[in-house]
Amino acid sequence: MNSIALASLTTFGSGLHRPECVLATSRGMLYTADWRGGVYAINPHGQQHLYQAEDIDFEIRPNGIALMPNGDFLIAHLGETRGGLFQLTRKGHCTPLLTELNGCPLEPSNYPHLDHQGRIWLTISTRQMPRSQGYRSDVSDGFIVLIDSEGSRIVADDIGYTNECCVHPSGDKLYVNETFSRRLSSYDIATNGDLSNKRTIAEFGHGTYPDGLTFDQAGGIWITSIISNRVIRVSPDGEQSVILEDANPEKLEWIEQAFLSGSLGRIHLDNSIGTQLGNISSLAFGGDDMKTVYLGCLLHDHVVTFRSPIPGWKPTHWQYSMGV
Repeated sequence: MNSIALASLTTFGSGLHRPECVLATSRGMLYTADWRGGVYAINPHGQQHLYQAEDIDFEIRPNGIALMPNGDFLIAHLGETRGGLFQLTRKGHCTPLLTELNGCPLEPSNYPHLDHQGRIWLTISTRQMPRSQGYRSDVSDGFIVLIDSEGSRIVADDIGYTNECCVHPSGDKLYVNETFSRRLSSYDIATNGDLSNKRTIAEFGHGTYPDGLTFDQAGGIWITSIISNRVIRVSPDGEQSVILEDANPEKLEWIEQAFLSGSLGRIHLDNSIGTQLGNISSLAFGGDDMKTVYLGCLLHDHVVTFRSPIPGWKPTHWQYSMGV
């Protein structure tokens, strides 16, 4: 595939607060995680509305989000020392779904994925406190929690900074990005939801730190890389193509050396702005033809879009839109 020119990028929305995660629906709705404690909705005409948690006694920090069939949202809470999974209604009611596991408080939580069977897969990046101690290639203490009709349990452990995960369109495999192990992995899913047979699907090199992922209709896997502002497509045969990149080479080398020396920290992640992209973290396909790509950006107040030559896979929530 040919790379996308930076000059062709457009923006959508404004005034967003840390739109780390972005979701698109069949009605043209766009939803982003919002650091003010909720979810921002943008309709096709550009009208915006913040669904904000109003009845909790702490400041919820949405990192990953998911859309439910009734229009509610699942929120992975990225607190300073605690995490959890919460359900937010459009009237601002916020209910904890999972805040403890095996009698222990749940660590700061990264991303919830709702699959076609109604199961929730929740990723926890690291058990390290502060979390920046997990920004290392020699730390693999992230895990994945499955929440289903039987309850909640850890189904995969010892992951190198667990980030976004997604059940493959076939329904029998779960893919997950291991950000600071710099790889994309997959697991086989048993009938009861157990995960096994971990495989490395792709390993990434200099400057690539995989975060968001989704699939296209040709069998490819699309990956966003924080820090280097890259979008990478992994083809069914494993070939990697850089679709988009917006990185300052000198700053990227500074960050890369910090990672290799084990000293990577927030100062590095918070200085990953390119000419047009601000630390891209997630992506979603949308539009009538599923060829519009939306990018969530940690350090911008808007979503960036471009056109893809390949249509994306329709996610579980594609028909779940309730409008603004």
